[in-house]
Amino acid sequence: MPLPLTPLAGGFGAEAHLDLTSPDVPAGQLADALHRHRVLVFPGQHLNHADLLAAAGHFGTVDTHVDRTYAVPGFPGITTISNITQDGARIGIYDGDQEEEWHADNSFKPNLTRATLLYSVITPAAGGQTRFADTTRAYADLPAARKEELDGLRAVHSIQQLGALQSQANGGQSSTAAGSLSASPDVEHPLVLTHPVTGARSLLLGSMVISHITGMDRAEGARLVDELLDHATSAPYIYTHRWKQGDLVVWDNLATLHTASPCDSSRHHRLLYRAAIR
Repeated sequence: MPLPLTPLAGGFGAEAHLDLTSPDVPAGQLADALHRHRVLVFPGQHLNHADLLAAAGHFGTVDTHVDRTYAVPGFPGITTISNITQDGARIGIYDGDQEEEWHADNSFKPNLTRATLLYSVITPAAGGQTRFADTTRAYADLPAARKEELDGLRAVHSIQQLGALQSQANGGQSSTAAGSLSASPDVEHPLVLTHPVTGARSLLLGSMVISHITGMDRAEGARLVDELLDHATSAPYIYTHRWKQGDLVVWDNLATLHTASPCDSSRHHRLLYRAAIR
């Protein structure tokens, strides 16, 4: 039976109305749909941690090498994302009151995360939307001369720089600076990825994590990254997801960037659980 999909506004992404805990889930079609649409939204889910891991398994192998600080005990691969504080300590990876930087998940690791699942349990009444940028279509729309210029260029992704810049922007708070991955060495990735499944090319960028482009003057490289980010995150390539409780959103991390909109943690709580596919 074909997977029932409704296209999302924004020119990419699709919504699927099905119960992911059902034994009748067309599991074989889910990964194909993700590669085709780049973002999938499954509204109205009722998932426990085991259900979330099972859903993640439909898209590939779950990455269990996650930041131990906010890993969910007993469920390898699930991480808590939240702005909630209990007894003076945050219960999850810091979910800031400020605009999050544009990024691809874990680009500071040698092996890129292939896909990410995010499940909303407590949803704020205002703020906290997630915006996605279609870096596949953004690359396809570049002039031929710019594509030729980018061919072969590689960028250095630094978790140390990411943590420092996040702290500056968020009054000392960072999603990475205090985590168990914070000492990871810098890594190099191509500016233009070739998707291992679809063969499509996309831009791998980040507004805080890229320290420089290898072999290029730092100021010149920073200008290039900024220009590409401005292009890839402009209106024609954006889908904004306004969360509802029970939403599960899955995205192809090799074909998109994302960012979270501000959420006032003093007024609105936010709690999500994340799993990643390696």
